[in-house]
Amino acid sequence: MAETNAQQKFTCPACGGEANWNPAQQRLVCPFCGTESPAKLDAGGAVVEHDLGVALRGIADDKCGWVAEKRQVRCQSCNAISVLDPKRQAQNCEFCGSAQIVAYEETKPAFRPESILPFRIGESDARERIRAWYGKLWLAPSALKQKALTDTVRGVYLPYWTFDARVDAAWTAEAGRYYYTPETYIEGGQTRTRQVQHTRWEPAAGRLQHFFDDDLVCASVGIHPGLLRAIEPFPTTEIKPYDAGYVAGWIVERYQIDLVAAAQRARDAMDAKVRQMCVAQIPGDTYRNLQVRADYAGQTFKHILAPVWLLSYNYGARTFQCVMNGVTGAVGGEYPKSGWKIALLVLAIIIGVVIVMSLGSGR
Repeated sequence: MAETNAQQKFTCPACGGEANWNPAQQRLVCPFCGTESPAKLDAGGAVVEHDLGVALRGIADDKCGWVAEKRQVRCQSCNAISVLDPKRQAQNCEFCGSAQIVAYEETKPAFRPESILPFRIGESDARERIRAWYGKLWLAPSALKQKALTDTVRGVYLPYWTFDARVDAAWTAEAGRYYYTPETYIEGGQTRTRQVQHTRWEPAAGRLQHFFDDDLVCASVGIHPGLLRAIEPFPTTEIKPYDAGYVAGWIVERYQIDLVAAAQRARDAMDAKVRQMCVAQIPGDTYRNLQVRADYAGQTFKHILAPVWLLSYNYGARTFQCVMNGVTGAVGGEYPKSGWKIALLVLAIIIGVVIVMSLGSGR
C-alpha cells in the first residue's frame, strides 16, 4: 500500500495526460483536453493536531516523505527548495527567477504536510487582480502597468507551521496616573502660569487566559517575510486533509525553517502578544517595571501547505517580487518609485504645512 501511494498519479481517462488541480473548478482537470478526472480526493478525513512536546523529542519516520512521487531542486540564488512532479523540468526558480537551480537530495525525508489549503483563485483571475493592484500604486512610474508583465505569474504551495497553545499569565507592574500642578515662570518680563505634568505611581497586578489558535509561521525562504505579512492571514478554518491531488501539477516548496526553529518563533510571537494583552489591563495612563509570568499548556502544531501566486518582474535594472494569497486574493509586492511623483508629494506636504502655519499666525 505504501508503494502504491508513493507512485500515486491522476491520469486523464480521455487522453492519458496527467490531471492537475483546477482552482476555478475545484477539482482535478486535464490541462490538455479539459476532461475532469474521476479520482476522488480525501475530503472526509480529520485535520490532525500533533503534540508539540512529543514531536520535538522525535518525529516518526512514517510522518516523513511525500505521498506522491516527487523530485526536488534547490535555487543557488535564493536557496528555495522546490518540490516538483517527476516529469516537470525546472528551468528557472519559481521564487526569484534565477536559472541557477540544481538537484537537491536530502539525507532524511522531510516531515510530510498533513493539511492543505487548496488554491481557490485561478491563474487568469490572479493576473487581473495583480493588474488592478498595479493601478492603485500612485507613487509607481506611469509606465509600470505596461512594462511589468503578468504573463509569468506562477502558483506555488508554501510550507507553513501552525501552532496552538493555552496560556495562563500573571503580571505585576507599577501603574502611573498623571496629575498636574500650576507653575509660575517669567517670560519676556511677564509672569505666566503653566500646568506641569507629574506621575503618581502605584502597584498593580492581574491575570489573563488566552488560547492561541493556528498561529502561523512561514517555513519558506524564497519570499521576503514582509511581503507574506501583507497577504496573511490564511483562512485556516478551511484547511483540508492533505491529498496529493491538490498539488498535482503545482510547485511545492519544501520547508527550510524546521519545527524546532518555527516553534521558537511561534513562542516569541506568543510572548509578545501576551505582553501586549497584559499592558492593556494595566490601569492608569502609563506603566513601568512590567513583569509577566506565562505558563503554556496544550501546545500542538501541524504542517500545512498554503497557496500563493508569485510574480517576479524586471523594471529597469532591478527585479521586483509580487505575491498574492491564493485563497483570499490579498496582494502585496515591491515596486519602483517615481522620482517626480515623490517630489510632488513632498512639495504638496510642504505647501500644506506652510498654509497651516500661515493661518495659525494670522489669528
